[in-house]
Amino acid sequence: MEILKVEDLTKVYGSGANEVRALDHVSFTVKKGEFTAIVGSSGSGKSTLLHLIGGVDTPTSGKVYVDGTDVYAQNEDALAVFRRRQVGLIYQFYNLIPVLSVRENITLPVLMDGRDVNEERVEELLSVLKLKRRENHLPNQLSGGQQQRVSIGRALMNAPALLLADEPTGNLDSKNSREIMQLLRYSNEKYHQTMLVITHDEDIALQADRILSLEDGRIVRDEVIRR
Repeated sequence: MEILKVEDLTKVYGSGANEVRALDHVSFTVKKGEFTAIVGSSGSGKSTLLHLIGGVDTPTSGKVYVDGTDVYAQNEDALAVFRRRQVGLIYQFYNLIPVLSVRENITLPVLMDGRDVNEERVEELLSVLKLKRRENHLPNQLSGGQQQRVSIGRALMNAPALLLADEPTGNLDSKNSREIMQLLRYSNEKYHQTMLVITHDEDIALQADRILSLEDGRIVRDEVIRR
């Protein structure tokens, strides 16, 4: 079943001689539960694409449908709810709240949504992420790999339709990078999470089901690795 449809997506910054076409009429679909890697050189449009899919930025033209919903046909309030409930974002630099504990950072999306915390899910995530003994620690008391685990837990807390990761291992050493990718793969298989992961690392890309290659804002290759 199709969970994501990107239709003729274009993003232009500036105008005239200063115009930069970050994305140029990009179209593709992603099936529910698919693990897709997005690769390309710096400036190819990878992060722009991820931000447009996640409702973080607005396109110049084109459409994004998530689970049948036209993302940019929504008003600002509905779009804010969409971002909290339907999209989980993982960044290279974690973006944790420094004054909140591990548990509080993970449950933040639910609390911001005004909903009750599913304690069973929190305990499961803490266990899967190997953070049970760190749940009351602040971010500055954690290693880089542990902080990235917290950001993954936060992204998974609402069981979003899409998990979007922008260079999730870019700030980690090789050992932690492997562990983070194993966690993402585990989440993909256990929770049937649909994942789009930006990476410069070919070894990481080859762990995905499918690789989309971007160049100058366009998809130049769409390769299925495994079914």
